[in-house]
Amino acid sequence: MSSPYQRIILKLSGESFAPPGERGISMQEVLHIASQTARARALGVQIGIVIGGGNILRGAQFTSGNSHIQEATGHYMGMLATVINGLALQDALESLQVETRLMTAIKMDGVAEPFIRRRADRHLDKGRIVILAGGTGAPFVTTDTAAAQKALELGCDVLMKATRVDGVYSDDPEKNPHAVFYDKLTYNDVREKNLRVMDPTAIAHCMEHNLPILVFNYRTDGNIERAVRGEPLGTRVSA
Repeated sequence: MSSPYQRIILKLSGESFAPPGERGISMQEVLHIASQTARARALGVQIGIVIGGGNILRGAQFTSGNSHIQEATGHYMGMLATVINGLALQDALESLQVETRLMTAIKMDGVAEPFIRRRADRHLDKGRIVILAGGTGAPFVTTDTAAAQKALELGCDVLMKATRVDGVYSDDPEKNPHAVFYDKLTYNDVREKNLRVMDPTAIAHCMEHNLPILVFNYRTDGNIERAVRGEPLGTRVSA
């Protein structure tokens, strides 16, 4: 089977690298994601991965008045956390014989390549999975927005956001069992209903350039492959 997509961005939260409800990195969780992604790559689609760092720390945790760390500094610390996750994911993928490249928005030549669009484009054309860490390289910007920007910059067909739940709901389904599931939404639906799909800036980028978003549950084994194959899955946000 093949994929209807030529190139995608897969957005992974930092929490996907940790056991449920915990912090840190579980290589069992990372390998679970890596194996799904490797099988999806075998379908012939070009895959870029944007990762978060919330399993290690979030810049927002330094916004309290008791913190002696400036908020901007906290955001840079969060960017570095995404690089740590990127290194773990890179080794997990390469243990499965998948060629990868780790690229960062913040220059750190000792562990990764700097993100250069043409170089990333070439890596993808050669069939390598490109892991994009460091967010946008600037504070006060979420990794959701970084994923939308990278998807547009690299000419991707879709932005896929892997989450812990089956898609987009009217409320948090982990807290509200009566939350309504949506299989399809427009960008305006997301904004008007104030749904927690991605942050408003990311939604605005996708809406302006008509980039579809697919939100689905990565914890179900095989769902990354199913999403890449274009099977009905999760919630699709489009015009």
